[in-house]
Amino acid sequence: MVAIIVHGGAGTIKKEEKIPKVIKGVKEAVLAGWKELKNGSALDAVEEAIKALEDNPVFNAGTGSVLTLDGKVEMDAAIMMGKTLEAGAVASIWGVKNPISVARKVMEKTDHVLLVGEGALKFARIMGFEEYDPTTEERMRQWKELREKLLKEGTIPYWKRISELIKEYPEVLRSTVGAVAFDGEEIVAGTSTGGVFLKIFGRVGDTPIIGAGTYANEFAGASCTGLGEVAIKLSLAKTAVDFVRLGLSAQKASEAAIELATKHFGRDTMGIIMIDREGNVGFAKNTKHMSVAYLKDGMNEPFAGI
Repeated sequence: MVAIIVHGGAGTIKKEEKIPKVIKGVKEAVLAGWKELKNGSALDAVEEAIKALEDNPVFNAGTGSVLTLDGKVEMDAAIMMGKTLEAGAVASIWGVKNPISVARKVMEKTDHVLLVGEGALKFARIMGFEEYDPTTEERMRQWKELREKLLKEGTIPYWKRISELIKEYPEVLRSTVGAVAFDGEEIVAGTSTGGVFLKIFGRVGDTPIIGAGTYANEFAGASCTGLGEVAIKLSLAKTAVDFVRLGLSAQKASEAAIELATKHFGRDTMGIIMIDREGNVGFAKNTKHMSVAYLKDGMNEPFAGI
């Protein structure tokens, strides 16, 4: 049994006309990954699926990433292989088109797991990744509007008002894309994000933190989406995978992980996708929306929904 599942982020999509674009985007991504999966590689499948999401400005990863408080793009990405526990990640990287591909190079070409900021960018250039500006006009417009709202009211420091802004503008929470695949032997999980709108420069979320936003081992793989600080505090991806190790199905483990997030941090915080070593998929959320698509042996067409 081979299988792949992708997500386009958990949160709230306020503009209903955007929903078909999001569903179309995750469907295209899962098909891109499926093509590689049928050639036998879960690693290639996860990378290609996430690249498709990074290249689609509808999503907050790669092209179309949200902006920091000072109007810059700082992206995070990670990828992990379950059998060997090999992993690679980048954090606060800019100037590249596909952070997930840089993360894979970290895994394959270095003895390290995580490269950050200017160091990650220098490594990307050494690996041949060309200069690229992922900023879009729509994100710049949103940045100007939200920044003005954040800074004009009251005397509370802006870094303490981010959570208030997310409650007022829940669409900014939809902050991550990811994929998990199983090729019959190997489980691979990957995640990529532009982070949270108006984050403090240098902020790193759960995505590149192995065990928090991304994790895979011989039992299962998981990719998280939502408020990164929540996933970090709960080591949510690893926790979900541990639930599978203890006997839960991928679906039940996903639900248990989100129940844990809700218990400690409330609703509108997290979403997760998973695959176990039998090729079973699972996904859950405590937000209004989370775009998901999956495809596995025996299916003629992918499921894609929100």
